[in-house]
Amino acid sequence: MSLPAISHVLVIPRLRVQNANAISSPLTHGFPSMTAFLGLMWALERQLKQAGLDLPLNAVGVVCHDHQELVTDDGFVKSFRLTRNPIDKSGKTAAIVEEGRIHLEISLVFGVNIGTDEWREEYPAQVAEILNRMRIAGGTIHPQAKPWLRRYQPFAEPNSDSEVMKKISRQLLPGFTLVARDDLLDQRLQALKNTQPDATRLDAWLSLSRINWHYQPASDNTAEETAEEVMQETTEGKTKKTAEKTQGEWQHDRTGQGWIVPIPVGYGALGDVHPAGAVANSRDPQTPFRFVESLFSIGQWLAPHRLNSIEQLLWYVDSQPENGLYRCRNNFIKPHND
Repeated sequence: MSLPAISHVLVIPRLRVQNANAISSPLTHGFPSMTAFLGLMWALERQLKQAGLDLPLNAVGVVCHDHQELVTDDGFVKSFRLTRNPIDKSGKTAAIVEEGRIHLEISLVFGVNIGTDEWREEYPAQVAEILNRMRIAGGTIHPQAKPWLRRYQPFAEPNSDSEVMKKISRQLLPGFTLVARDDLLDQRLQALKNTQPDATRLDAWLSLSRINWHYQPASDNTAEETAEEVMQETTEGKTKKTAEKTQGEWQHDRTGQGWIVPIPVGYGALGDVHPAGAVANSRDPQTPFRFVESLFSIGQWLAPHRLNSIEQLLWYVDSQPENGLYRCRNNFIKPHND
């Protein structure tokens, strides 16, 4: 897949979002799903049209500058800090399913496809004004005390936007952006098949989603893998000294991998499309309905200055209804010298 046509990049920096949804899927949490930001892009485009601004938004990128997930820090196990729900008519707590919440400071980068002659200098301010009245992943946007910086940079020519990315990345630091790393999933699957011929892509995803530790024994095979404790009496008291007879150590598989995380990347169909109104209690009875489940892959957080082009920053939609796929994509390619 290739990035849809884009003529301009509109950057809206340093948005503070309060109480956004931290649960990105049934299996992941810690940052809203990229599908939430694509939904924001579509909702923003519709509101812009209602306001008389015809700005086709074809892609979106997100840079996170700060975050605070609302969880209790009691050691190894963490729990979301939830609010007290209002009581119902019987005096009992209402049965409301709480969502995990997170505070964010983010910058949004929209890929806009519009002719140079049609662009107006007041567009960025108007977009920011409309966006300020919306919600991001269920969270409320709080404007900054000082006026927002609004930047857009036209592409010099197709597939030649490295200079544009350099200018924009300086405005987005410090921060990190999420890119797709489907290639790591393929690499881990091949590595697992060397020892587990029946390994699947689910096994590879689970392996990448955790930190795997293994014991690396000493290079000297004659060394004993035991340890003895030597207790010594001193004038100050007793001290404990451990004498090890081996140089073995525990190692993990994240060395050199970077900030790798499991992410949801869209939805897969569980059945055929049902006609509008055929499924009871659907959200929109005027729209055809289809049951779906979440699709998962692997992502990586990178600083914007590590990217070589705008294309590596932006996410776009890849819908294939005939194949039952509704997913978002990102065209990041790891440099060979990285």
